[in-house]
Amino acid sequence: MNVAGIVTDLIAGGVGGNIAGALLKKFDLGPIGNTVAGLVGGAGGGQLLSMLLSGGAAGAATSAAASGRMDMSSILGNVAGGGVGGAVVMAIVGLIKTQMSKNTA
Repeated sequence: MNVAGIVTDLIAGGVGGNIAGALLKKFDLGPIGNTVAGLVGGAGGGQLLSMLLSGGAAGAATSAAASGRMDMSSILGNVAGGGVGGAVVMAIVGLIKTQMSKNTA
């Protein structure tokens, strides 16, 4: 994967983490926590999507990104994978934090 794809994953993950934090107030980690969890999830989610969807249109996007070309399908794939990955990781971390605070109270 090229640097532009990774940066796209990271940005989309940060945005996805913050959107998930705004929608899931119960699991909100604050702006910095949502962003950090989103960045981690964005990097992982974008890479995972690239590996899982190696056939069909997603395979074309993945091969285009791997060859250094950034076309619209690879950008959209990176945004989707990074955004969803960021939201999922933020929600998981928020759930764990909420459960741990219940146990200590």
